[in-house]
Amino acid sequence: MHKGEGAFSVEKFQESMYQLIVETSTKLPKDVRRAIVRAKARENAGTRAAMALTTIAGNIKMADENVSPICQDTGLPTFKIKVPVGVNQIKMKEAIRNAIAQATKDGKLRPNSVDSLTGENSGDNLGDGVPVIKFEQWEKDYIDVRLILKGGGCENKNIQYSLPCELEGLGRAGRDLDGIRKCILHAVYQAQGQGCSAGFIGVGIGGDRSSGYELAKEQLFRSVDDINPNEELRQLEEYIMENANKLGIGTMGFGGETTLLGCKIGAMHRIPASFFVSVAYNCWAFRRLGVKINPETGDIQEWLYQEGEDVDFAKELEKAEEKASVNMGETREIVLEAPLTEEQVRQLKVGDVVRINGMMYTGRDAIHKYLMDHDAPVDLNGQIIYHCGPVMLKDEEGKWHVKAAGPTTSIREEPYQGDIMKKFGIRAVIGKGGMGAKTLAALKEHGGVYLNAIGGAAQYYADCIKSVEGVDLLEFGIPEAMWHLKVENFTAVVTMDSHGNSLHEDVEKSSLEKLAQFKEPVFK
Repeated sequence: MHKGEGAFSVEKFQESMYQLIVETSTKLPKDVRRAIVRAKARENAGTRAAMALTTIAGNIKMADENVSPICQDTGLPTFKIKVPVGVNQIKMKEAIRNAIAQATKDGKLRPNSVDSLTGENSGDNLGDGVPVIKFEQWEKDYIDVRLILKGGGCENKNIQYSLPCELEGLGRAGRDLDGIRKCILHAVYQAQGQGCSAGFIGVGIGGDRSSGYELAKEQLFRSVDDINPNEELRQLEEYIMENANKLGIGTMGFGGETTLLGCKIGAMHRIPASFFVSVAYNCWAFRRLGVKINPETGDIQEWLYQEGEDVDFAKELEKAEEKASVNMGETREIVLEAPLTEEQVRQLKVGDVVRINGMMYTGRDAIHKYLMDHDAPVDLNGQIIYHCGPVMLKDEEGKWHVKAAGPTTSIREEPYQGDIMKKFGIRAVIGKGGMGAKTLAALKEHGGVYLNAIGGAAQYYADCIKSVEGVDLLEFGIPEAMWHLKVENFTAVVTMDSHGNSLHEDVEKSSLEKLAQFKEPVFK
């Protein structure tokens, strides 16, 4: 047993874990903040990508000030813990679960734990397998706890390749370093803007299907600024960082100079019959922090990932405003008052920036499935559906308050969206990452529009929501309920219009053409 186990304070350790959870959810680490500022500096003033990055910078600043979630999707908390021999891991796990439940109650985490068979939300982020807690013993005399909050939008863009394989735009990828190179470039391409680009990737080479993904996610615990000790992998990381940004996907998939903010690669042994390349994609809201804990007391001794210079986002926003006034190009800004008419919607075109006032109604997976077979709880004719699962808190008087409310990935609703818009007369849908051909055809036929909000900007959009006017279908859980929200100056970009145009289609086609330039071998 560890010599200090008797003195170990479970209560203090739980308090330390609560601090770690809150800090991870509300404040990005310094290395990530610096990467975002570097990306912002590369974008041309007045572009959609520049506007998106400015919104992101403002959102980070607001999350700092409000001590509220940077992004409403606080993901599935994953802890990686190294402990000295003899530390009681059972008590530590209990303390972490208590801290998770308390942070959820306090609005620092969104209740994300859903029973896979019944769909019931536990309400406290606890359940079978949730949170993920992985222990490892080591010979050092302190406890190392690292936490990552990885949202569903970027988790859904993870991808795994089995070499050899044929890749769109790149041809054959063989069982060698060059084949790995092609897989990684393709992984960035296939994510497009759906994972809240510009993003970070962790890559695992080898292993089996499960251990390969674990290795890929483990790379996300590395600092953005570290140097890979393996020379071949270091060169590959540098190559990917230089060339992935030539694909032109850009922030939110709007097009632009920065598509990837970080790339970390690890390798492990495999069996001869299998050669997997696993890629874990993470959004710009890269919520990953860590602490060193005193095993005698449970106190935090040191915060990790906080080396180097911090970023003053207030100054960055001032710079952005000066740049934006220089060149706004041909971007149109249009104010919309909900409910909308078909005539108003038909006048909108891809690239327009809209600012919305009035009512909108949230609707995610459960709502869309429900509406296919039931009447809507409110009149949705001319209304706006917002793909959003907010973080909400109820005060002592029973009034709901929005703590975080950014968009969720829209493509999940592709099987339903067009039919529901026509059935209920919905005129606009807000989300992130775009939708597919079925929805685009419905927008043209019905007279609808898709608006791309800035993924991860949960504080920015929460500030636009002036009141919660009601809620329906709360039995689906807070993220999946239909919230009635009154908004002011809610900003988004038209990326799919009623004339058959799709910015997402255009960027995907253009980036595929650019991807093809990397078809020829680079690493022998």
